[in-house]
Amino acid sequence: MSLTPHAPRPTGDGRRETNAATVLRTVLDHGPVARSAIARISGLSPAAVSRQATDLLRRGLLRELPERPDPAGRGRPQIPVDLHLGTGAGPVVGGVHLGVPASTFGLVDLRGRIVARRGFGHERADPRTLPALVARELRAFLAEHVGARPLLGVGAAVGGWVDPDHGRVVRHDALGWWHRPLAAELTRGLAGLGGIGEAGGPRVRVDNHARAVAQSEILFGRPEARRSLVHLFVGNVADAALGIAGVVHQGPGSAAGDVAHLPVPDSTVPCPCGRSGCLEATVSDRTLGETAYRRGIVPEPDSSLLVDAAATGDRRADRLLRERARAVGRAVALLLDVLNPDLVVVTEQASLLDPGYLEEIRGAAVDLSHVCDDPERIVGPHAGPSAMPVAAGTVLLHPLFRNPLQGIEGLTAPAGPP
Repeated sequence: MSLTPHAPRPTGDGRRETNAATVLRTVLDHGPVARSAIARISGLSPAAVSRQATDLLRRGLLRELPERPDPAGRGRPQIPVDLHLGTGAGPVVGGVHLGVPASTFGLVDLRGRIVARRGFGHERADPRTLPALVARELRAFLAEHVGARPLLGVGAAVGGWVDPDHGRVVRHDALGWWHRPLAAELTRGLAGLGGIGEAGGPRVRVDNHARAVAQSEILFGRPEARRSLVHLFVGNVADAALGIAGVVHQGPGSAAGDVAHLPVPDSTVPCPCGRSGCLEATVSDRTLGETAYRRGIVPEPDSSLLVDAAATGDRRADRLLRERARAVGRAVALLLDVLNPDLVVVTEQASLLDPGYLEEIRGAAVDLSHVCDDPERIVGPHAGPSAMPVAAGTVLLHPLFRNPLQGIEGLTAPAGPP
């Protein structure tokens, strides 16, 4: 089922930009697709589709495929167009998810698919110098993997309160960041690397990681996500995002999504805020690792070691991961009852790797929810274990699909050596 809306009828200067976005989004949903089909699906006139397709072809965002005959045997052969995805030729975006103990780099194509990815551990790094360290490693990663592809820019996703309009991390308690100009710091670290942006470097955009995953689901995931979704991120921090009719809510000051102190039914875990049973204190990776270490399950307080132990058959590890999954499910039940979205997307380490833990989340949520009796409404991210680098790339791809003509007046040279 297609959810591509018919194009609005803008006038004046906005018409060209809106029509270009409609054509590009229609190709994303239906490509490869002939221009005549784009007009039929989008509601644009054939002439408008032809103009915008030509514009997008010239900018390297679309490409023509070999012509194919009309299946009804009438008229001239049709030349379908698709997003420019050619190996070694199609444009790409860089992505970085900045976590507390580690970050993940990704190179993402126009369909939100991973071209290359790499992890970068920095558990003992000084948070004050972390952006420069990440930028240096990201620069080397891009120089190695971009090759001859045009680099459209870099998206960065990070936890906490993030203001994307000003490129700032307003507050990140785990890293001790306050009003951190992360976009400017990453831009400086990538200066001189080929791409679209100031001073010859790629442009950089940052956003909260929960909103980034939500936007990734809307662009590339299940059709229901475009109607309404809630995304819950559980890692070293707990964040959430709400999307309605294809728009991810930010709220005044871009502060929406702070669920760290959402009460978890039946939890008595103390929280630094002075209360007990808060979501982040109950389910965070930090809490999970410390509990596993205290119980003698892992040799150091590291949640990844716990997940590895469960995968090798350690029943104590599995039991602890199921405890957390049920706690996450109780929080999901609260979100379902308050917001009743079409989808709840949960990004949580163990359930990304083993669907059995997602079933635990679903079971607890459905048992406690007063409005949801369908466990299939609770899902993992469409990109699975690649969810975070894809989401980081989407921080840049989302504004591109919203306005593909802005800032894409010709793609610059590919990235060179650092």
